[in-house]
Amino acid sequence: MTGLERTFDWMGPSNDSNDEQFGHVVELASIADADRFDAALVGEPFDRAVIGRKGASEGPAALRQHLAGTKTHHFDAGPVGSVADLGDVTLGDGESDSGTVADLQERVRTITERVHDTDAFPVFLGGDNSMTYPNAAPLLDEGTLGVLNFDAHLDVREVREGRGPTSGTPYRQLYEDGLDAYACVGARHFETSTGYAEYVREQGGEVVTAEEVGDDEVAAIDRALDAMGDVDRLYVSVDLDVLDASAAPGVSAPTPGGITTRELFRTLRLLGNEDRLAGFEVVECAPPLESDATNLTATAGARAIAHLLSARPSESDEPRDTEGRR
Repeated sequence: MTGLERTFDWMGPSNDSNDEQFGHVVELASIADADRFDAALVGEPFDRAVIGRKGASEGPAALRQHLAGTKTHHFDAGPVGSVADLGDVTLGDGESDSGTVADLQERVRTITERVHDTDAFPVFLGGDNSMTYPNAAPLLDEGTLGVLNFDAHLDVREVREGRGPTSGTPYRQLYEDGLDAYACVGARHFETSTGYAEYVREQGGEVVTAEEVGDDEVAAIDRALDAMGDVDRLYVSVDLDVLDASAAPGVSAPTPGGITTRELFRTLRLLGNEDRLAGFEVVECAPPLESDATNLTATAGARAIAHLLSARPSESDEPRDTEGRR
């Protein structure tokens, strides 16, 4: 039976009482208790849909570990709000290694629908990019939806008969279910076939390249938001291969020419204050694929979560401007 299992004991590694870290403030909770929190973490330790090298099933654990040691204070916004950890999606009875990816997506969706029904802001920890579909699809039932995809790739491959969904198909699946708007931010030249680029253009989607983010990240996000039009809700996905390979070597397909961590963090803060934002994910963190014990990839993913959450309004917050300042 699909459910959620607690897999991580949160604790801040610092013994300085002034060093408030996520490990000190994140609380284990159930979906039934999620309404008490500003945000809720959900792990999705699955990677059998990956087209390239596997390893993202270990992503949720690594992201939690590196987030636990991250301090909660942002200079402009102050400390983050209250955060719950609802645990990892578990399928039970050893079924995580059997069945099709489509079956897995459907079963994960039974959990994500319940998470979206809470008052907490959902943060999904991947896992591979195929989980984007069950993470975002429930929002299509609640009005119009736009997705901002931070990614080196467009991930609009066709779902082929006999193979089914992969880590490269989630946005095609969402489009087929009625996705209203799409923008890929940080797309890399020579990483996408002409046919898929044309498909996005035909759907009215926007592609903002990594070079354009580097030229002016604020203008890049403005373009992506303009492409969202007047949709009711926004969903933001970060595939960590959007970062340059030097900053995120532990992904399935690391390549040069990506955006920097600083560019990613600033753009996420610009998006975090959006009233329409209804969900966030970090996917394709694959710790076994990184030889450096410091795990730059998981560190970048954890900081991405911290930056976006620092811009989110909490119940005790006064209104903030677009940079998250009160």
